[in-house]
This record gives sequence, C-alpha cells and structure tokens, in this order.
Amino acid sequence: MAHRPDTLENAPLGRDSAYPEQYDAALLYPISRAANRAPLGIEEGALPFVGEDEWHAFEVSWLNSRGKPVVAVARFRLSASSPHLIESKSWKLYLNSFNQTRFYSREDVMQTLANDLSIAAGAEVSVELFDVDAPELTVQCLPGECLDDLDIAVNDYTPSSAHLRVSDEIVEETLYSHLLKSNCPVTGQPDWGSVLIRYKGPKIDREGLLRYLIGFRQHQDFHEHCVEHIFTDLMTYAQPTQLLVLARYVRRGGLDISPWRATPGLTPPTPLRLARQ
Repeated sequence: MAHRPDTLENAPLGRDSAYPEQYDAALLYPISRAANRAPLGIEEGALPFVGEDEWHAFEVSWLNSRGKPVVAVARFRLSASSPHLIESKSWKLYLNSFNQTRFYSREDVMQTLANDLSIAAGAEVSVELFDVDAPELTVQCLPGECLDDLDIAVNDYTPSSAHLRVSDEIVEETLYSHLLKSNCPVTGQPDWGSVLIRYKGPKIDREGLLRYLIGFRQHQDFHEHCVEHIFTDLMTYAQPTQLLVLARYVRRGGLDISPWRATPGLTPPTPLRLARQ
C-alpha cells in the first residue's frame, strides 16, 4: 500500500467498503484541487488553463416507481475551475446507492445526481443519461498522428521535462499516444490511458515527447493531476501559443475519467469514447 495523502485521510479509496442499499449523498468525498496543484506552481484563482473532467459511469441503475430496475450510462462534466474534485471510489459507492432506490422519473434521477455532485464539487456538474445502446456512446478514434510506432529506446519511467525539445519551425499539429500509464496514488493500481496533444508553436521533437509521456509509467497521481502536469510542462518547456492536453483513461470500477486542459480560447473537444474505455 502506497502512502496515503493527507487529502485522502478519511476517504474510502483503498479500503473495504460495504455497498450501500439505499441512496446516500453523504458517500461523496470531495478533495481540494489546490493541494495537488501547488507543487506544479499553479495558484488558486489563477489557473493557466480552462478545461473539464469528463466522467462516464457504466453501472448506473435505479428502480422506477413500480420497483422495476432501469439501467443507463451516465456522462458527467465538471469544470477544472471547481474547488474540488470527487474521489472516484466514493463516486462509485454513491452511484451504487441508487440501485435499490425508487425514483418517479429519469428527470428525478438526473436532478438528484446534478444537485449532489455539484454540492460536493463546489461548482455545477452537468449530467446526461444515455440508453446503453445510444449512438452517442459509439466508439471513436482519436484524431491526429499516433506516436506509438516510433522506434525509440526508453529507460526512464518517471516524468522528466528534459525529454521535451523543440525546433525553430512553427507548426500546428495534433499528436496522440495510447502508451500513457500512471498509478493510483494510494493503492498503486495501474491507470491505463490515451493522451492527445494539440498545439500551435515551436515544433516538439516527437521522440522526446513520447519518452516524456512514457515517463508517467511509474508515476503515482490522479488522472486530473497527470493531465495538468503534462500541460504545465509543455507550456513551460515548449512554449506553444495554443495547447490542448486531453487524456482518456480506461474505466476502472465502472467509471472512466477523461480530463482535458487547454489554453483559453481553444474550442472544447467533442466528447468521444475509445474502444478500450
């Protein structure tokens, strides 16, 4: 078991927890974003980016007014400017508290989710519910050019900005890799993901960029903070005029998390799902 950060002292993550039988909003456990951002030099109230944390929940169910189960897939979107993120296992336990709870309508479920999550996050959380075979959930591919076929030698598995090099050529391009892996900061469990980088500015050396991304392989941190780490390093060492960093992590416990951070003015990415999510 890895060291438990102070911000998670009372969180259910990494502990055996009984699954709730009835709805309980108190299960949600908010975590201050400021504590994780301070080591990156990001000051509260002066974010260098805009962005969202997009969550998909694939294990959403409740009972209708007659006691018949309903199932759905939920999409949640939470602004990066919210004072809190919500710890993922507490989110899962909260969603499971709906399983034996009766609601009169789908709209009641959405409103309950939006109210509770917004209170926990300290900012508005948008909620969408989809049928499990809805076209909005169709698998898609990341746009741009994939870095993963580059034939490189790697011997560094912790993030190192020394790998980030640029040329004098100014370009506008979109690159991505499926080789992102980080680890849960408490349990040490692997978090697998894909990362997309869209930028305008001095051309980034692709081999160095891939080595840098692979460097998160033994890094312990939350999904959201890994994306902010990548964003701040690229802004500092590549100095693009425009930058978008988007990660799409593989689901764990019925939840996937897809944070994105961008320089202000960039169009937000359209929600999409990858095959392994």
